[in-house]
Amino acid sequence: MSKSAGIIVIGNEILSGKTKDENSPYLTRELRDLGVDVRKISVIPDELNLISDEVKQFSSSYDYVFTTGGVGPTHDDLTMDGIAAAFGRRTQRHPELESTLRQYYSRDLLDGNLRMADVPDGARFVGGKGMWFPVIAVENVYIFPGVPEILRRKFERIKEMFREAPFHLREIYLRADEGQIAAILHHVLADFPDLMLGSYPYFDNPVYSIKLTLESKDASYLDRAHQRLISELGKARLSPIKNP
Repeated sequence: MSKSAGIIVIGNEILSGKTKDENSPYLTRELRDLGVDVRKISVIPDELNLISDEVKQFSSSYDYVFTTGGVGPTHDDLTMDGIAAAFGRRTQRHPELESTLRQYYSRDLLDGNLRMADVPDGARFVGGKGMWFPVIAVENVYIFPGVPEILRRKFERIKEMFREAPFHLREIYLRADEGQIAAILHHVLADFPDLMLGSYPYFDNPVYSIKLTLESKDASYLDRAHQRLISELGKARLSPIKNP
């Protein structure tokens, strides 16, 4: 079985349309490449109770939870408090993080930024030495900032700890209508119930109108399903397009 993951995007700016969410698409792609199955993405506002409830639910539902946003020093940065509440904990000022901030910020900027040293009780640091500000984790929840550039640098440092057996992929391109292939797909899935099968229509592509994707962590299983689908399409006189 694949390890599962949920992503929680926190921020009023995402829900208001002021800022585009770049983090969940990035994390989804990276986690898929690592063999982790992302099961749900949630976007919620900067509200303490909502953060707490969502984190609690995600933590009990998925192997890994990744949060983005709400970890700065301002009034609406409530992620740490929300995660602490989700696990029945309090936040406390961590001396190592405080020391890091004192070294980084000048004296006139320090007081306003020290709040970033407040983390839930029992939080652990992930990422090893050499990281200016480590990834903070509580239970199975990994806490990331909302700034895409910083999130990506942090995730790159720790991503190998999530690596699983990879997903194998096959793609089939067709000139057809989805209605023509619906019954075929149902029949293939009846014989290969663990196959992840996707059908995606295209309306402005001059070469193909449907892309089918077949995925499995079992390469042999995937090959058999792929061969079966090609055979069924052939019976319906639908030939895959090569090198679209």
